[in-house]
Amino acid sequence: MRGHPTPTPAENMDSSIEQKSKSQLKREMSALQALGEQLVELRLKQIDTIEMPEDLREAVLFARKLTKHEARRRQMQYIGTLMRDVDSEPIRKALDEINQGRRHDAQLFKRIEGWRDGLVGGDDVLLDEILSQFPNADRQQLRQLVLNARKEKEGDKPPKSLRALFRFLRELAGI
Repeated sequence: MRGHPTPTPAENMDSSIEQKSKSQLKREMSALQALGEQLVELRLKQIDTIEMPEDLREAVLFARKLTKHEARRRQMQYIGTLMRDVDSEPIRKALDEINQGRRHDAQLFKRIEGWRDGLVGGDDVLLDEILSQFPNADRQQLRQLVLNARKEKEGDKPPKSLRALFRFLRELAGI
């Protein structure tokens, strides 16, 4: 081959290290598309908090409106294509923070359910703990809700007060 110098073995090794296999490229593109799918599943408020290029934001918002499977699939592929030109690390970090918040909310929700069940079950020590933890809580209202929920449970009535007690505890906890 005239005019083209043959690469030395060391040059061949360098170029093979830099090149990614076709399979590796496909995995990376699939990962970017999956990241785009996570963006589409977020609430509008959450999407607004993530910094991203405007064309990607528009594509994500448009994908949320699509109901036809094939149209949505094509839009997700387009989002994956747009993601190739974007630094995905800030988006990935923002999604991790959002997911962390969801886990925290779920844990707090379970804790509040435990409080409610304990109070209705007759745990007066728990009642005192909650009142000491939230000194601004309306003691009389809390005690009345607990009493009403206990009566409903004993009488096999609809859980109207039980739900009201849960709402009250949720507001105390700040969610």
